[in-house]
This record gives sequence, C-alpha cells and structure tokens, in this order.
Amino acid sequence: MTAEPTTAHNSRWPVPPQDGYTVDDLFTLPDLPPHTELIDGSLVFVSPQRDFHSTMIDLLMTGLRSTAPPEVRVRREMTVVLDRRNAPEPDVSVVRTEAITGLDVTRYQAADVLLAVEVVSPDSEARDREAKPHKYATAGIPHFWLVEMTGTDQHPVVRVYELDPVTKAYALTGIHHDRLKTGVPFPVDVDISAEALAAL
Repeated sequence: MTAEPTTAHNSRWPVPPQDGYTVDDLFTLPDLPPHTELIDGSLVFVSPQRDFHSTMIDLLMTGLRSTAPPEVRVRREMTVVLDRRNAPEPDVSVVRTEAITGLDVTRYQAADVLLAVEVVSPDSEARDREAKPHKYATAGIPHFWLVEMTGTDQHPVVRVYELDPVTKAYALTGIHHDRLKTGVPFPVDVDISAEALAAL
C-alpha cells in the first residue's frame, strides 16, 4: 500500500497567459486578493500593511480633502489604468471630479489623475521608488509623492515630484519632514510630524 501525496494547502494560483495579464484580466479573474495590482503584465499581491502605512494614508487623505477644490476628488487605494499591461493602485490619488461617474467606479484612467501618492512598504520599496514613478511619469500623471518612514523615531518624510514636460520624467521639487506645504496640484498644507501621525 502506498501513501497518497499530501499538500500543505489546496490553493490554486492563477496561471499567467503566455504574454502576461491585461487590465481586462485584472477585473475579471475570480477570487483575486484585495488590492491586487497589475505591473508589466504580472499580478502583484499586496502583503499585510503596517500601521504606519495605513495611518499615513489617513493623515494625507484628511489633509488633501480639507483643501481640495471642487474640480478634484481625493481617493484611497483605487486602480489607475496606465496602459493595457499596467494598472497599479496608488495609496492616494487626486482625480478629476468628472472621472467619478458613480459609486460603482472601480478604476480611473491615467489622464484623470493629477497626483499619485505611494507610501513605501518594506515589501514594495523597489516598486514604489523606481517602477511606479517611472510608469506614472510615462503615463503623464503630473504630480507624484513618495512617502517614507525615516530614522529610529519613525518620522514621516514626503518627497514631492513634478513631471517635466521636456524629459517626461519626474523632477524633485521638495522634501518635507514636519509640514507638507506646496501649491500643486492645489494649495496643500498638512502637518506630517510624528506627533500628528501618533495622534490618529
């Protein structure tokens, strides 16, 4: 008598097509984990997030919404379609109001996004610092913010970038440690100190 082989789990991972996944696949494949992204035709699953990540998003959402003009809306963790093989999910997006056609909207087009914000996580450092900014810039999103936790005091820092229309790449326009104050994409003034973060 021979023993039947056993497996640790019976999960079936999706098998990618030969040329990779497309945006259509991202929205039609069943049972994908929440916040799955499409990067270069590959599905990227998001690891459980740390408290810094969630709280920093809340801090930025509150600050941005407090000064956002009527022609834009601030959204959290919504898919942005850059092209048929790339559909990342910025942690925060500022989108044109006319792009929000109802409560059942599941994605925005890059042309409707004025600002994409990524809060760096340990599992996504390379994507957040290199791959995503390059793709956002190529797609023409005019503003990008990169948010990280620095030092042993776990202090937030926000790097603000603006798209250079000549090079089609982002140029660093400011590094903010305690207060995020900028005039684009609209006037923003947010307390991003460690104390503000701890108060949430």
